[in-house]
Amino acid sequence: MNALSPVQRNERRRQRRRHEFVRWSVRILVVALVFAIGVALGQAIQDNPRSGQTVTYNRTLHIPTSGNQGSTITP
Repeated sequence: MNALSPVQRNERRRQRRRHEFVRWSVRILVVALVFAIGVALGQAIQDNPRSGQTVTYNRTLHIPTSGNQGSTITP
């Protein structure tokens, strides 16, 4: 028969708990990493315009009405 002493049993329990803690920590880290990659990918897809669509930019042209009178534009 292979009976363990109380000290050996406690040591094995501690090792088992430590291994479980490491396993769960790795699992949580992997889930968080996958989530972060998914969010980053979603943001990248949302920010880029789809191909084949027209992209229109509206800009206002400001013409100075005072200042240097040597300009060829007459207001």
